[in-house]
Amino acid sequence: MSSPPAALPVRILGTGQALPTRVVSTAEVAALCDPSGGLTAEAAEARTGVRERRWLSGAETALTLGAEAARNALAAANLDLEDIDVLLNASGSQAQPIPDGGALLARELGLSGRAAYSLHGTCLSFLLAMQHASLLIASGQARHVLIVSTEGGSVGLNMNQPESALLIGDGAAAVVLGQAVRPGQGLHAARIETYPEGADHTRIVGGGTLRHPRDPAVQPAEYLFDMQGLGVLKLASRVVPAFLERLRPGLSSGLVGISRVIPHQASKVGLDLLRRYGWPADRVEVTLPTLGNVIAASLPLTLHGALSSGRAGEGDTLLLVGTGAGLTAGGIIFEV
Repeated sequence: MSSPPAALPVRILGTGQALPTRVVSTAEVAALCDPSGGLTAEAAEARTGVRERRWLSGAETALTLGAEAARNALAAANLDLEDIDVLLNASGSQAQPIPDGGALLARELGLSGRAAYSLHGTCLSFLLAMQHASLLIASGQARHVLIVSTEGGSVGLNMNQPESALLIGDGAAAVVLGQAVRPGQGLHAARIETYPEGADHTRIVGGGTLRHPRDPAVQPAEYLFDMQGLGVLKLASRVVPAFLERLRPGLSSGLVGISRVIPHQASKVGLDLLRRYGWPADRVEVTLPTLGNVIAASLPLTLHGALSSGRAGEGDTLLLVGTGAGLTAGGIIFEV
């Protein structure tokens, strides 16, 4: 039997977060979705598992939040901005199509003359960036990589679709990665699988070359978030168990060698599905009730919560896992 591949020697040097000041209750969102009062706050919370979330307000933007989270992560890592070799923008919602969001974040931070670009995989953008950063560091192409996931999805919600409007929150998180200091520390496994039969289940169709501003047939609603949750859940239920086995045999029936699970906070139903895999609830990190689904920032926000609280720490093996639009399933196994 062949030995498992060695870990990419990388460590988490620091994490940080930044949240909008405005706290929005589920009752407030329910009233926006159904002004008649037919959708009660109690029913909405029971359906989604979200009590409150943060939404952008005032002068806040996703870029200002991302820069704040980045500075917090740098402070936690005891590094200066000049120590960063590569800045990766790992966000599902973008400030604008061009230039790349990496350049916009770099400008917000005051970082010039360094590589700054995006890895975009909707809700799984952070996983892509973490794998990419690990490869850069392990190959000696970078010493320190700063990953920023920042989301302002509330501006594009369709209140005629309570299923998604009740879920989405805004926020940002950042992670600084550097070289490992002990054997076994780092990225042990990473896997991404895409099932394009689910491409129309989660989408924003306006704003690209297919539904462009000069097309008179384009309707304003096409620039809003559109999700068919039942279709997502059906497809995910079918493909995720086998995906987990390919990531690491035994994961579809238990936590094989995993200290703590850091899941994407897709929805209450999505988190409840994790019980089917035999994962104990006390080893699964949950931020959905107070933050909602913060798109690509959900994973690093949840990771930051686990590390900053001490529920996960040095020597622990973490499973970061979730699904995103596409439909894409992704997971990383990382030893802190």
